[in-house]
Amino acid sequence: MHSPSPLPLVDLPVRRLSRGDLVSCADLSEDRGWPRDEHRWGLLLSAGTGYGIAEPDGKGLVAACVVTPYGPHLAAVGMLLVAGRHARQGIARRLMRHVMEETGSTPLALYATPEGQRLYEELGFAQVGRTERVLGRFRAEERPSAVTTRPAAAEDLQAMVRLDLPVFGIDRTHIIARLPAFSDRLRVAEENGELTGYAALWPSGDAHVVGPLIARDTATAKALVTALAASTDRPLRADVDARHEELLGWLVERGLEPGSRTAVMTYGIEDLPGDATRRFAPLTIATG
Repeated sequence: MHSPSPLPLVDLPVRRLSRGDLVSCADLSEDRGWPRDEHRWGLLLSAGTGYGIAEPDGKGLVAACVVTPYGPHLAAVGMLLVAGRHARQGIARRLMRHVMEETGSTPLALYATPEGQRLYEELGFAQVGRTERVLGRFRAEERPSAVTTRPAAAEDLQAMVRLDLPVFGIDRTHIIARLPAFSDRLRVAEENGELTGYAALWPSGDAHVVGPLIARDTATAKALVTALAASTDRPLRADVDARHEELLGWLVERGLEPGSRTAVMTYGIEDLPGDATRRFAPLTIATG
Protein backbone atom coordinates (compact mmCIF):
# COMPACT_ATOMS: atom_id res chain seq x y z
CA MET A 1 0.00 0.00 0.00
CA HIS A 2 1.32 3.40 -0.96
CA SER A 3 0.73 6.18 1.55
CA PRO A 4 -1.27 9.03 0.01
CA SER A 5 0.91 11.73 -1.50
CA PRO A 6 0.78 14.99 0.45
CA LEU A 7 -1.42 17.77 -0.84
CA PRO A 8 0.36 20.58 -2.67
CA LEU A 9 0.68 23.50 -0.26
CA VAL A 10 -1.66 25.61 -2.39
CA ASP A 11 -4.40 22.99 -1.82
CA LEU A 12 -4.04 22.82 1.96
CA PRO A 13 -7.11 23.97 3.89
CA VAL A 14 -7.40 27.52 5.24
CA ARG A 15 -8.50 27.67 8.87
CA ARG A 16 -9.46 30.37 11.35
CA LEU A 17 -6.69 31.50 13.66
CA SER A 18 -7.02 32.12 17.39
CA ARG A 19 -4.86 33.71 20.07
CA GLY A 20 -3.33 30.25 20.42
CA ASP A 21 -1.65 30.90 17.06
CA LEU A 22 0.03 34.08 18.31
CA VAL A 23 3.55 32.66 18.50
CA SER A 24 3.25 31.03 15.06
CA CYS A 25 2.09 34.35 13.57
CA ALA A 26 5.03 36.14 15.20
CA ASP A 27 7.35 33.44 13.84
CA LEU A 28 6.08 34.27 10.34
CA SER A 29 6.81 37.98 10.87
CA GLU A 30 10.33 37.17 12.03
CA ASP A 31 10.84 34.76 9.12
CA ARG A 32 10.15 37.61 6.68
CA GLY A 33 12.53 40.00 8.43
CA TRP A 34 9.83 41.98 10.25
CA PRO A 35 9.68 42.62 14.01
CA ARG A 36 7.89 39.73 15.74
CA ASP A 37 5.13 42.12 16.82
CA GLU A 38 3.31 39.66 19.09
CA HIS A 39 1.72 42.74 20.64
CA ARG A 40 0.16 43.82 17.34
CA TRP A 41 -0.83 40.26 16.38
CA GLY A 42 -2.63 40.01 19.73
CA LEU A 43 -4.66 43.15 18.98
CA LEU A 44 -5.50 42.00 15.47
CA LEU A 45 -6.54 38.50 16.48
CA SER A 46 -8.83 39.89 19.19
CA ALA A 47 -10.34 42.70 17.07
CA GLY A 48 -10.61 40.77 13.81
CA THR A 49 -10.54 37.35 12.20
CA GLY A 50 -7.29 35.57 11.43
CA TYR A 51 -6.90 33.08 8.59
CA GLY A 52 -4.00 30.72 8.15
CA ILE A 53 -2.63 27.62 6.46
CA ALA A 54 -0.91 25.22 8.85
CA GLU A 55 2.35 23.49 8.03
CA PRO A 56 1.65 19.87 6.98
CA ASP A 57 3.76 18.63 9.91
CA GLY A 58 1.64 20.69 12.33
CA LYS A 59 4.58 22.86 13.37
CA GLY A 60 3.69 26.47 12.72
CA LEU A 61 2.06 28.22 9.78
CA VAL A 62 2.71 28.29 6.04
CA ALA A 63 0.84 31.61 5.78
CA ALA A 64 -1.43 33.94 7.72
CA CYS A 65 -3.45 37.14 7.45
CA VAL A 66 -6.01 39.05 9.49
CA VAL A 67 -9.27 40.71 8.47
CA THR A 68 -10.45 43.59 10.67
CA PRO A 69 -14.18 44.23 10.10
CA TYR A 70 -15.78 47.67 10.20
CA GLY A 71 -19.41 46.73 9.64
CA PRO A 72 -20.90 46.01 6.20
CA HIS A 73 -19.12 48.89 4.45
CA LEU A 74 -15.44 48.03 4.90
CA ALA A 75 -12.98 45.42 6.12
CA ALA A 76 -9.20 45.81 6.28
CA VAL A 77 -6.90 42.97 5.25
CA GLY A 78 -3.54 43.00 6.98
CA MET A 79 -0.40 41.08 7.86
CA LEU A 80 -0.59 38.77 4.85
CA LEU A 81 2.60 36.76 5.24
CA VAL A 82 3.91 33.59 3.62
CA ALA A 83 6.89 31.75 5.08
CA GLY A 84 10.00 32.46 3.00
CA ARG A 85 10.58 28.78 2.26
CA HIS A 86 7.12 28.59 0.65
CA ALA A 87 7.24 31.86 -1.30
CA ARG A 88 6.19 32.12 -4.95
CA GLN A 89 4.01 29.03 -4.91
CA GLY A 90 0.64 30.76 -5.19
CA ILE A 91 -0.09 30.58 -1.48
CA ALA A 92 -0.73 34.32 -0.97
CA ARG A 93 -3.20 34.25 -3.87
CA ARG A 94 -4.92 31.18 -2.40
CA LEU A 95 -5.26 32.87 1.00
CA MET A 96 -6.53 36.15 -0.48
CA ARG A 97 -9.11 34.36 -2.64
CA HIS A 98 -10.36 32.60 0.50
CA VAL A 99 -10.59 35.92 2.36
CA MET A 100 -12.48 37.51 -0.54
CA GLU A 101 -14.94 34.62 -0.56
CA GLU A 102 -15.40 34.85 3.22
CA THR A 103 -16.01 38.61 3.20
CA GLY A 104 -18.50 38.39 0.32
CA SER A 105 -19.79 41.78 -0.82
CA THR A 106 -17.97 43.78 1.89
CA PRO A 107 -15.53 46.27 0.33
CA LEU A 108 -11.90 45.65 1.26
CA ALA A 109 -8.88 47.85 1.92
CA LEU A 110 -5.22 47.00 2.44
CA TYR A 111 -1.72 48.45 2.44
CA ALA A 112 0.43 46.67 -0.13
CA THR A 113 4.19 46.41 -0.19
CA PRO A 114 5.76 46.73 -3.65
CA GLU A 115 6.18 42.92 -3.68
CA GLY A 116 2.49 42.33 -3.04
CA GLN A 117 0.96 45.08 -5.16
CA ARG A 118 0.92 43.14 -8.45
CA LEU A 119 -0.94 40.22 -6.86
CA TYR A 120 -3.62 42.53 -5.47
CA GLU A 121 -4.01 44.27 -8.82
CA GLU A 122 -4.53 40.87 -10.46
CA LEU A 123 -7.23 40.14 -7.88
CA GLY A 124 -9.06 43.37 -8.75
CA PHE A 125 -7.72 45.84 -6.19
CA ALA A 126 -6.95 49.40 -7.28
CA GLN A 127 -4.44 51.84 -5.79
CA VAL A 128 -6.11 54.89 -4.20
CA GLY A 129 -3.16 56.37 -2.29
CA ARG A 130 0.10 55.59 -0.57
CA THR A 131 1.89 55.86 2.73
CA GLU A 132 5.50 56.71 3.46
CA ARG A 133 7.39 55.24 6.40
CA VAL A 134 9.80 57.37 8.38
CA LEU A 135 12.08 56.05 11.12
CA GLY A 136 14.77 57.47 13.35
CA ARG A 137 15.68 59.51 16.40
CA PHE A 138 13.31 62.44 16.82
CA ARG A 139 14.77 65.85 17.70
CA ALA A 140 12.25 68.22 19.24
CA GLU A 141 11.92 71.81 18.11
CA GLU A 142 13.27 74.42 20.50
CA ARG A 143 10.09 76.46 20.71
CA PRO A 144 7.12 74.76 22.37
CA SER A 145 3.91 74.18 20.43
CA ALA A 146 0.91 76.43 20.95
CA VAL A 147 -1.32 73.34 20.80
CA THR A 148 -2.33 71.81 24.13
CA THR A 149 -1.94 68.03 24.48
CA ARG A 150 -2.30 65.76 27.51
CA PRO A 151 -2.45 62.05 28.35
CA ALA A 152 -5.80 60.53 27.41
CA ALA A 153 -8.14 59.57 30.23
CA ALA A 154 -10.85 56.89 30.28
CA GLU A 155 -13.55 59.54 29.92
CA ASP A 156 -11.95 60.70 26.64
CA LEU A 157 -12.77 57.48 24.78
CA GLN A 158 -16.28 58.50 23.72
CA ALA A 159 -15.00 61.84 22.42
CA MET A 160 -12.23 60.02 20.55
CA VAL A 161 -14.81 57.77 18.88
CA ARG A 162 -16.87 60.83 17.89
CA LEU A 163 -13.75 62.51 16.48
CA ASP A 164 -12.66 59.36 14.66
CA LEU A 165 -15.98 58.58 12.94
CA PRO A 166 -15.98 61.33 10.28
CA VAL A 167 -12.21 60.98 9.77
CA PHE A 168 -12.39 57.27 8.92
CA GLY A 169 -16.02 57.27 7.79
CA ILE A 170 -16.59 54.01 9.67
CA ASP A 171 -17.20 53.05 13.27
CA ARG A 172 -13.86 51.99 14.78
CA THR A 173 -15.08 51.74 18.38
CA HIS A 174 -13.76 48.16 18.71
CA ILE A 175 -10.25 49.37 17.82
CA ILE A 176 -10.29 52.63 19.82
CA ALA A 177 -11.58 50.85 22.92
CA ARG A 178 -8.51 48.59 22.79
CA LEU A 179 -6.00 51.44 22.37
CA PRO A 180 -5.49 52.19 26.10
CA ALA A 181 -4.36 48.61 26.75
CA PHE A 182 -2.51 48.28 23.43
CA SER A 183 -0.57 51.56 23.59
CA ASP A 184 2.34 52.52 25.77
CA ARG A 185 1.12 56.13 25.51
CA LEU A 186 -2.16 57.65 24.34
CA ARG A 187 -2.52 61.44 24.05
CA VAL A 188 -5.24 63.86 23.05
CA ALA A 189 -5.09 67.44 21.78
CA GLU A 190 -7.78 69.83 22.90
CA GLU A 191 -8.89 73.42 22.58
CA ASN A 192 -11.47 75.02 24.88
CA GLY A 193 -12.35 71.59 26.27
CA GLU A 194 -12.98 70.09 22.82
CA LEU A 195 -10.84 67.26 21.42
CA THR A 196 -9.06 68.23 18.21
CA GLY A 197 -6.87 65.14 17.78
CA TYR A 198 -5.48 62.00 19.33
CA ALA A 199 -2.47 59.74 18.83
CA ALA A 200 -1.10 56.48 20.19
CA LEU A 201 2.44 55.20 20.69
CA TRP A 202 3.02 51.44 20.67
CA PRO A 203 6.04 49.13 20.62
CA SER A 204 7.32 47.29 17.55
CA GLY A 205 10.70 45.62 17.76
CA ASP A 206 13.15 48.15 19.18
CA ALA A 207 11.10 51.13 17.92
CA HIS A 208 7.98 52.95 19.02
CA VAL A 209 5.29 53.49 16.39
CA VAL A 210 3.02 56.55 16.19
CA GLY A 211 -0.46 55.59 15.01
CA PRO A 212 -3.25 56.27 14.75
CA LEU A 213 -2.60 59.99 14.38
CA ILE A 214 -5.83 61.93 13.92
CA ALA A 215 -5.66 65.73 14.02
CA ARG A 216 -7.60 68.83 13.02
CA ASP A 217 -4.56 70.23 11.21
CA THR A 218 -0.83 69.74 10.73
CA ALA A 219 0.09 71.89 13.76
CA THR A 220 -1.99 69.61 15.98
CA ALA A 221 -0.42 66.51 14.44
CA LYS A 222 3.07 67.92 15.09
CA ALA A 223 2.22 68.69 18.72
CA LEU A 224 0.96 65.15 19.32
CA VAL A 225 4.06 63.58 17.73
CA THR A 226 6.36 65.85 19.73
CA ALA A 227 4.66 64.97 23.01
CA LEU A 228 4.75 61.23 22.30
CA ALA A 229 8.38 61.35 21.16
CA ALA A 230 9.35 63.05 24.43
CA SER A 231 8.02 60.03 26.35
CA THR A 232 10.34 57.43 24.77
CA ASP A 233 14.04 56.90 24.21
CA ARG A 234 13.44 54.43 21.39
CA PRO A 235 13.62 55.29 17.68
CA LEU A 236 10.30 56.62 16.37
CA ARG A 237 8.45 55.15 13.39
CA ALA A 238 5.39 56.41 11.54
CA ASP A 239 3.54 55.42 8.39
CA VAL A 240 2.18 58.73 7.12
CA ASP A 241 -0.41 59.30 4.42
CA ALA A 242 1.73 60.67 1.56
CA ARG A 243 -0.74 63.51 0.97
CA HIS A 244 0.49 65.09 4.20
CA GLU A 245 3.70 66.42 2.65
CA GLU A 246 4.17 69.13 5.27
CA LEU A 247 4.15 66.65 8.14
CA LEU A 248 6.47 64.26 6.28
CA GLY A 249 8.92 67.06 5.52
CA TRP A 250 8.86 68.18 9.15
CA LEU A 251 9.49 64.65 10.44
CA VAL A 252 12.55 64.38 8.17
CA GLU A 253 13.76 67.78 9.42
CA ARG A 254 13.36 66.46 12.95
CA GLY A 255 15.71 63.54 12.29
CA LEU A 256 13.57 60.72 10.89
CA GLU A 257 14.65 59.12 7.63
CA PRO A 258 12.37 58.13 4.73
CA GLY A 259 11.93 54.39 4.39
CA SER A 260 9.59 52.03 2.59
CA ARG A 261 6.40 53.00 0.79
CA THR A 262 3.14 51.11 0.65
CA ALA A 263 0.24 51.41 -1.76
CA VAL A 264 -3.21 51.99 -0.27
CA MET A 265 -5.55 49.71 -2.24
CA THR A 266 -9.28 49.06 -2.24
CA TYR A 267 -11.62 46.46 -3.70
CA GLY A 268 -15.35 47.04 -4.23
CA ILE A 269 -15.11 50.72 -3.29
CA GLU A 270 -13.61 53.65 -5.23
CA ASP A 271 -11.74 55.19 -2.30
CA LEU A 272 -11.44 54.97 1.45
CA PRO A 273 -14.32 56.66 3.25
CA GLY A 274 -13.81 59.57 5.62
CA ASP A 275 -11.73 62.74 5.66
CA ALA A 276 -8.12 62.20 4.57
CA THR A 277 -7.18 65.77 5.50
CA ARG A 278 -7.36 64.80 9.19
CA ARG A 279 -6.08 61.23 8.80
CA PHE A 280 -2.32 61.57 9.15
CA ALA A 281 -1.30 58.04 10.19
CA PRO A 282 -3.70 55.15 10.62
CA LEU A 283 -2.97 52.32 12.97
CA THR A 284 -0.99 50.43 10.37
CA ILE A 285 -2.72 47.10 10.67
CA ALA A 286 -3.23 46.44 6.99
CA THR A 287 0.16 45.71 5.55
CA GLY A 288 0.60 42.96 3.01
